[in-house]
Formats: sequence, structure tokens, C-alpha cells
Amino acid sequence: MGLLRGRQIHLDFHTSEQITGIAKDFDGEEFARTLLAAGVNSITCFSKCHHGMIYHDTKFEARHPYLERNLLKEQIEACHRYGIRIPIYISVGFDEFMAAKHPEWICVDCEGKHIGAGPLQAGWHNLCLNSPYVDYICAQTEEVLDMFGDEVDGLFFDIVSQEECCCRNCMKSMMSAGLNPESSEDRNKFAARVVVSFKERIADVIRAKNPKCGIFSNAGHIGPAIKSSLSSYSHLELESLPSGGWGYEHFPVSARYARNLGLEFLGQTGKFHKSWADFGGFKTQAALEYECFTALALGGGCEVGDQLHPSGRLTKATYKLIGDVYKQVEQKEPWCRDARPRTEIGVVTPELVNPGVPRQMCPIAAGVFRMLNELHYQYDFIDLEMDLPKYKVVILPDILRLNAQQASVLNDYVHGGGKLVVSYESGMSGNGHEFLIDNMPAKVKGDAPFSPDFLVAEAPIADGIPESEHVMYERGFEIEPSASAKSLASVWKPYFNRDFKHYCSHFHTPVEGPAGYPGIVMNDNIVYAAYPIFGMYKRHGARVYRDMLMNALKLLLPDEKKLVVTNAPTTADITLNYQPAEDRYVLHILHYIPERRYSHADTIEDILPIYRVAVDLNLPKGYDIARIVPDGETIITTRLGDKLSFVVPKIEGHCMLEISKTY
Repeated sequence: MGLLRGRQIHLDFHTSEQITGIAKDFDGEEFARTLLAAGVNSITCFSKCHHGMIYHDTKFEARHPYLERNLLKEQIEACHRYGIRIPIYISVGFDEFMAAKHPEWICVDCEGKHIGAGPLQAGWHNLCLNSPYVDYICAQTEEVLDMFGDEVDGLFFDIVSQEECCCRNCMKSMMSAGLNPESSEDRNKFAARVVVSFKERIADVIRAKNPKCGIFSNAGHIGPAIKSSLSSYSHLELESLPSGGWGYEHFPVSARYARNLGLEFLGQTGKFHKSWADFGGFKTQAALEYECFTALALGGGCEVGDQLHPSGRLTKATYKLIGDVYKQVEQKEPWCRDARPRTEIGVVTPELVNPGVPRQMCPIAAGVFRMLNELHYQYDFIDLEMDLPKYKVVILPDILRLNAQQASVLNDYVHGGGKLVVSYESGMSGNGHEFLIDNMPAKVKGDAPFSPDFLVAEAPIADGIPESEHVMYERGFEIEPSASAKSLASVWKPYFNRDFKHYCSHFHTPVEGPAGYPGIVMNDNIVYAAYPIFGMYKRHGARVYRDMLMNALKLLLPDEKKLVVTNAPTTADITLNYQPAEDRYVLHILHYIPERRYSHADTIEDILPIYRVAVDLNLPKGYDIARIVPDGETIITTRLGDKLSFVVPKIEGHCMLEISKTY
């Protein structure tokens, strides 16, 4: 990590103006020593919170009425004495003090109602970033930069987002820009422009006073939408609390995209059992280990969220938990710095069609993640402006209809020898069923006449699949294979579609016989599945969906060319990285199993060891020495051509293996 430190705390301090004795028990020395003892080397502290309260001396009237000390100044001085960085937090989208003082700055929906908490609800109002409120944010930012000078290590702006606002300012601006306020699409388009404008303006304010200052604007998710304003960032912080609504699938997908944007990043989780402001709620150590070690394996640093008690004292139990994990992180860091992922597959993110939002993971992306992760492929999520030729296979999952420019990029990739896995609507034009990708192995005739229908795997992909008809729970397309295509799975039809006129038993209709067309086909370069099979895997969890499609993938990327082949269970996460400065490879194997033990989220309690894990790595000759790090235990290896083989005796939680050259 360069600008960033890899063991960070995000210390929330959203504190009601009705609470007295703010920071009365704060002791700078105790604060900094607690952090130091927990292995923390950076902590984000508050200038202004969602309540709109300011926590330092200020010319503005929103200083917390019960704060009797210059808290942020004392936090900065204490931390800097011990070499701990302290980025500064400023809430943007939520500011209840200003919402009350200037209700005309609150976002308004298309029915004229304020967006946010209702009059009898506890919660926040969304402030409009196309209003004079932005002047206030800029002035407050300038005050922080002037007041603390070179002591400002970075600025973290939160809730940098804009609703489909129909306030007077936005209505006037939309019409001036030639947009139609009656159109949700145009309102969203304008909101995106407003966010980009804010980020650019606030970055200019900061860089004019402190060019080296770190800058991050948070909206709860990192995806392709960030690219239009990426120049206003110094780094990325990927907010993703698995128990707080994001789930355990969100961070790996987001990180596998973000690591291709050219900026350092942190994986931001929380110490909470549930989510932010879960006072007295504690995550298990196993869960926090998994979340932090996953961030390391995917090339990021670690950031754990906490909330400071109004009294100003850190909770000892919290920093015992964090310290027990961060001490391990510190030992692992030498094998994680400037680690570059070795990948073989690029997954074009469905967010190009279906933009991601905080705390929601697109089920299609989650389905791809599940399939590839369970079978230990090495992959990125990408957009079509990234470097496609470095991937042996590119996957277009389910919904990626194309424009002419996107189709041209993919056609150049295929003509250059690249391989594609395409499902359902992907590869088609914006309307209709015409493919824009050259030499597809089938054309689409229309929607399948029956649903559910069934697939029968044929010889090329039948390995490990029961000899039977397998139900496809969602409707696919009826396709006609090209002359050069090979059928990999045939469609079988039911007796009839279930409706009030004819039905059979409790669920769907049983199979009658062959439908006369295939459901999965391929040619030399392209596999096509006529179903939304990635999303289906997430929604229905039928193992046969994964196994049929992954068997088809093997026809394009055989095991002998795969980067990692292993007998590890599908519950293991395996990541291969390369460190250029050290000229070594690092293999991460994680085995933690999230469980749904309460209604709304998963957690991890027990670490279940796995034994005698056999691994084959497709690596250049000469990289033949394997040892477990940081412990240093050497592992016996054998080499056959480009394949390096070894067996890891035991993996308990997280195991890192260094593979280096023989000299």
C-alpha cells in the first residue's frame, strides 16, 4: 500500500444533539495507545456527522451543543504522536441540522414530498447536491483544511449520492439541460451528473489547499458508475458489511472489479454483529478474520467500522477483537503488498445494464461469483473498456445486450483468439433477438414454448451429471444451432404448461419427451446457454446448472491450462497473486463457512479445518519452492512441465503459500 495504511478503523460518531457530556471521558493518550495496542495504523475521525453536528472548534453554528473540548484536534494530535494516520470524515448527503434550518435544501420526490424519514420517523433526510447546501460543504471543508493544515491526512465524504430530485433547483436545471423531469430515466441521468459535479468541485477545493490530501467519496458501492468521476479520488474504500445488508457475496464481486481501476483500495467491514451503530453488538472473531483476510487475498487493505460512545471512550472489548485479527494481518502484510492478481477469466459486469446500489448485489453477478469461486477459477469482474485480451475466456452473463461499439470490442477479442461464454440475452442488440457478436453458435427463434422445461446433458458436458432430465426453473429461448455448432445439452418438454385448465400434481408438469432443439451449444470459440443460467443458479441453487455450464467452460479452458486445480471443497476460496518486487507468487486459501443463523444475515462461528489439500498451479518453470507463510514451513513440490504440484497438510481458516524461484 502507498498512500493507504492497511489496518484502518472507521470510527463513526453520529451523536444526537440531545445527548449531553459529549467526549467528557476522552483521553488522547488512552485513545492512541488503545489503537496502537490493537495494531491500528489509521483511523477516520469526525468533523461532521449525519446529525449535522461538528466536533471541533468552528465558525459554523452546528458545533455540538454539549461538546466542551476541541475533540478532533485532540484526536489528531494524539494519533500523530504515535504515527497513526487520521483521515477526517464529513457527512454530505445527511445533515439533520441543515435539513431543519433549510428544508428547501431537502430532496423532493416527483410527488412533491421530502425524501427521507417521515415526520414521525427516526432517521435522516436526503439533502440535494444541486442546492446552496454544497456551498456549505465546501466552506466547511475549507475550514478543516485551514484549521488543521498539513495534519489532514485525508478526507472521507459520506453519502455522496443524489436521489431523483424534483426540487425547484433540479427542475430548473433539468429543463435547462434539455432533460424531461417527467422521465425517471432523465431524472436519474441528471442525478448522476450532479454527483459527478459535486465530486469534481470538492476535489478542486481540497487540491488547491493540500495537493497530497487523500480523497474518498462514499456511496456504499463501487461499480462502473464511478469511472466518470474517478479522477476525483485518491483511493477507494469498499463499504461492505456482510451482516449489515451487503451479504458475503458483495465484497468479493466489488473488489474483483475495483482492483482493475488503478487505485489502492480498502475493504471496509464492521465490528458489529449486525450493522452500523449496533452498540453492544460484536462480530465473531472468525467472521472478522474471514472479512479481513479476504480483503488481503483480493489485493486490498483492511478497514473495520466502529462507533465511538458519546462519552469519547473506546470500548475495550472491541479493540481486543480487532487487535486479535489485526495482529495476524500485520504478520501477513509482507506477502500482500502490491500483489497483482493472476486471472484467466474476465466476467463482464451486469452493472453495465443493471447498476449496483448499496446493500444489494445483482443476483446475476452473485451467481457468476458462486460458480467460479466454488470451482476455484481465477477471475475479475470487468467492463468493456478494460484489457480483454489478457483473459483466456470472457463471460457475458444473462442480460448484457450490446451497442455497436461494445459488440466491436468483443468481436475484436474473439477474432484475436479469445473465447466467450454467453448466456440468455447477452450479446444481442438492444431490442429483439439478433446477436451482434459474430459467429454465434445459434440464433434465437423466440421465447421457449414451455416453462419449466428440462435439459439433458450430452457427452461433452455429461461428466458428473446424473443421467436424467434436469428441470430449468425459468423460461429460456428456443434456439436454432448453426451448421458448425455442437449441441452440449438438449431441451426436453413437459406435457403442457401448468395453468388452471391443465396441471399435474403440486408443482410443475413432468417431462414428456425431446423438444427438438438444444439448450446449450458451442463452436470453436463460443459457448452459448439459452437460459439466464447465472441468475438461476443464485435464485434456485441447482448444482446441475453450475456443473453443466462449468463442464462447458472446460471445453474452452481445459484443466491443463487452468491456473489452479485442486481437490479443495467448494467452500474454499482460492486466490493466486504475484508480487513483482519480490518476484514471487502467493496463493491464498481461505476456508470459512458463513451460515444463516438468524433471519436476515449470515455469520461465521466455527473454523473447520481441511486436510491434505492437493494443488496444481500452472506457473512458469523455475518457481518451484513453496512454503507456508509467515510460519516458513516448506512444502514438498513436484514439477511436470508448467504444472507445479504440492499438498498442503492442513488449512485452518487462512493459509498463504509463497512460491518462489529456485536459485
